[in-house]
Amino acid sequence: MQLSWKVNNPKASYYRCKEETQQLRLFDSLEQSGVNTMAVFIIDLSPIVILTDNQFGQLCAANPEIKFELTPTGELVIMSPTGGETGMNNATLIARLVVWNEQTNLGKVFDSSTCFKLPGGGDRSPDVAWVERSRWDVLTPEQKRKFPPICPDFVLELLSPTDNLSTTQAKMQEYLNSGAQLGWLLNPEDRQVEIYRPGQPVEVLQAPAILSGESVLPEFTLNLKWLWK
Repeated sequence: MQLSWKVNNPKASYYRCKEETQQLRLFDSLEQSGVNTMAVFIIDLSPIVILTDNQFGQLCAANPEIKFELTPTGELVIMSPTGGETGMNNATLIARLVVWNEQTNLGKVFDSSTCFKLPGGGDRSPDVAWVERSRWDVLTPEQKRKFPPICPDFVLELLSPTDNLSTTQAKMQEYLNSGAQLGWLLNPEDRQVEIYRPGQPVEVLQAPAILSGESVLPEFTLNLKWLWK
């Protein structure tokens, strides 16, 4: 199960984290201390600072080897690298969406390295995301180069063995609150898929063989038989 910590000493932890990530030592030092590095660290910086958009961008640029997110309340989330199996599954999932998108040319596909500045607050990086073409085209070149200030129309999160289910479910609600039209939360361990739609209860499916992109991703179907093996 994923571990998440609220750091009790935000100031000391923030500067220690920044220094060690710049030197590529953060996860090594934690591992040597017996801490599970396949984890997510949540740091509440509010007692000392509220990161501005520019400051968050600078933090990410200074530490390109680390994946950061910001919650709607301004907490800094430090993500660990994924394991081999999760990375392989993510690659398969995004490849299926890319093939469909190349055939339809209806939008843009993004991997988990893309950070979106959500209208509802927070900076998030879905495992797979898709933005309808006309919505993407209205963004300025600068907005496209930086963290796009837009919520994807479609988001997919793949729950890894160390992810926290309730935390990821809350993230899916963030996407809906910011304008996402369809979201899939894939949970291989429990063999379940949660489907998120605006204004509707979450639909839970048990090991579905196929998912439909519905009207958001016209004629897109995702075969999931391989995921449940």
